Amino acid sequence: MSAAPHIALDSAGPAAVDGRHIRALTFQSVRMEYLRHVLSELSLAAADSRALVVGSGRGLLARGLTQLGFEVVATDPSPAATALALDADDGLGVTYQTTPAEELDLPDGSFDLVYCADTLEITERPDAVLAQAARVLRPGGAFVYDTVNRTPASRLVYLGAFQTFPSTRIMPRGRYAAHRLRRPVELAESLDRAGLSAQDVSAFKPRNVRSLVRATRGRRRGTLTDDQLPALVDMVLEPEGSPVVTYLGYAVHRA
Repeated sequence: MSAAPHIALDSAGPAAVDGRHIRALTFQSVRMEYLRHVLSELSLAAADSRALVVGSGRGLLARGLTQLGFEVVATDPSPAATALALDADDGLGVTYQTTPAEELDLPDGSFDLVYCADTLEITERPDAVLAQAARVLRPGGAFVYDTVNRTPASRLVYLGAFQTFPSTRIMPRGRYAAHRLRRPVELAESLDRAGLSAQDVSAFKPRNVRSLVRATRGRRRGTLTDDQLPALVDMVLEPEGSPVVTYLGYAVHRA
């Protein structure tokens, strides 16, 4: 299997990086840890259950769910991301589709779990995303997500460091905007409108912020590889903490 190519930010970027993949790599450990928490809370067995990953990118999270025992479908709006995910699948059997989160081409009530990744903080139509997630979930099914809070710190990180400052930029300009970042209370209201009852929110962050800055600059300069980043950044859950930048949460589809 050939190595997946990096996706450049733009033609002027000094290093070819795929910011979504970097985010997926550094978030993977907390995503999987939080998923295990949700499965335990809901007494949901992965075996004989179906999961959908919305905003799956190169499929890292989807492959993690198959290893828990789920039958997995992964969707992403980018044909290039879908192609990279298929190339990396390595026979795990994930079903990949190229489709926008706002218009899922999937049957009603066909999943026990939906995980929404790299989507809620960039969509202009969050209610449509949540309505589609609720539609494809069975009653009592779990909707899990991670996203970005709207705070001064999150604006500095996502609007400044990740897409504006030359030495740390890993995302295209305009991918994030302040009005698309949502506070937990706002998201809870949107979940409720979709028929999803919010159950929990957990903050997460890098164990050491300086390590995140060093890792981002190193990847931007090309002195670090993607695979080196997770250990350097070391994301940790803070279940009792107030989300300053990023947070995870889950909701249950009301019958």
